[in-house]
Amino acid sequence: MIDLSNNHSERLTPAARRAFGAAMVGTVVEWYDYALYGAASGLIISRLFFPDSVSVVGALAAFATFAVGFVVRPIGGIVLSHVGDTVGRKPAMIISIVLMGTATVAIGMLPTAEQVGIWAPILLVFFRCVQGFGAGAELAGAFTLVAEYAPAQRRGFFTGMLNATPAAGITLATMSFLLVSGMSDDVLLGWAWRIPFIGSAILFVLALYIRRRLEETPAYVEAVVKRENGSAENRTPLSELVRCSPRQLIAALLACNGLYVYVYLLNTFSLSYLTTYTSLSRTQALAAVSIAGLFMLIGSPIGGLAVDRFGAPKVLAFGGLSGIAFAYPMMLALQSGRFVLVVGAMAIANLIIIGACGGSQGSFLANLFPTRYRFSGIAVGREVSGAIVAGTVPMVATALIVVADGEVWLTSIYIAVISLLSVLAVLVARGGGKFTHVNNELSNESGDAPDRALR
Repeated sequence: MIDLSNNHSERLTPAARRAFGAAMVGTVVEWYDYALYGAASGLIISRLFFPDSVSVVGALAAFATFAVGFVVRPIGGIVLSHVGDTVGRKPAMIISIVLMGTATVAIGMLPTAEQVGIWAPILLVFFRCVQGFGAGAELAGAFTLVAEYAPAQRRGFFTGMLNATPAAGITLATMSFLLVSGMSDDVLLGWAWRIPFIGSAILFVLALYIRRRLEETPAYVEAVVKRENGSAENRTPLSELVRCSPRQLIAALLACNGLYVYVYLLNTFSLSYLTTYTSLSRTQALAAVSIAGLFMLIGSPIGGLAVDRFGAPKVLAFGGLSGIAFAYPMMLALQSGRFVLVVGAMAIANLIIIGACGGSQGSFLANLFPTRYRFSGIAVGREVSGAIVAGTVPMVATALIVVADGEVWLTSIYIAVISLLSVLAVLVARGGGKFTHVNNELSNESGDAPDRALR
């Protein structure tokens, strides 16, 4: 009989601790990679790979290459989550980290347009695709791993802690770029911009080492036994997901958007906006993002604790509603160009909005789907919505600023509408106030009473 006792105690077993560490380090790598490219998109990519474009067009082209990575993510999510649900969580997460780490280092070694012409942006897009393919299963796999190991009564906290690690990755990336941004343009554009990309190899090797020591979760092993004994359906995870859990899949597609719009507004779009439309320097803009990002480290674990107390739907809905209310004040603060106001507004958004949406996301998504296709459900939900919303936030926000002649009201409406989708996710998941048996399977697998994740 499979031992699921770790789910009955608030303490983590050694295997669970290794899984938690592997998930956190890999998530740091994912968000370091994306935040680093996001910062580079807003500040230097247009100058290195699209040098003949005027400033706004160059920024849009750079943000388009940023979006490309997200377009590929659903494909990677589907392929690698299939591996995760049929072969094992461990091999899927090893493949994911290898693809991400290799692509990020490769971007740091690319020749520029001045050196190889049109091949520079072509190679850039190729490695962004490789990076996006690998990242498509990263956080979905991390959520799956942690949710299946975490004690039921503390699942919100541990998945919330996991969603705090993006802040660590974002802060590391922004600070690494901050260290080189003070150099002269000749040095920065000549070779210094490569250092943060190539330096990511340290994180990549560490994450790979930890993941090679992973064990499969007891819940996954039990699901495999059921499948092999014929006591569970033996369909492909994706087809079973679409056939058995269409409402839950729609809820997953909607749930992440409130988080996405604020994360990429604050950490990618803001750098370009502040240095183009306000008097803040490149160094000041990077410092503002770095300082404010520290509040996300606090916000997501607090959001996770709130999930264990109030339930993921309530915390997620609170985050979405807060995102709607704060959209215009947030943009006004950015427009002011006053360093203290910018940092203060970003800190509030990271602590409250991203804290609530991020802290509730892992528990909310994991409890929507049963073990046999949980990885696939989380990956498809996160990455399809990510391709549509997350990857396009900097580009759309920039375009709306241009359309509004530099004013922020149109971008504020866009932020509010996207935030509303997270609130709608709760209504869709509840389906009139009741959940299906699928929703509480994580708790039922361990013998616990249904947890608060979907109350």
